[in-house]
Amino acid sequence: MPRICLHAIVSGRVQGVGFRQHTDEQAQRLELDGWVRNLADGRVEVLIEGEEAAVRELADWLAQGPQVAQVTGVALSEQPLQGVVGFIVRS
Repeated sequence: MPRICLHAIVSGRVQGVGFRQHTDEQAQRLELDGWVRNLADGRVEVLIEGEEAAVRELADWLAQGPQVAQVTGVALSEQPLQGVVGFIVRS
């Protein structure tokens, strides 16, 4: 299966609820590469790279997030492969 890269901006109550840590756990489980970070405006930014099915699964998960989050929107855009290795939580 081909590798793809998606960039996501997640809106809603997504900071202060463990969103980055839960995203990291999901990405590790799915063996994805990339990163997640908080934005100054209260949104969360995510770059996901890996097997297409796994990337799409994490993208679907972002629309729900962890139980305490309240996601109101996810803006997704396909990107060229970045060559990222591993998944990290950025501050």
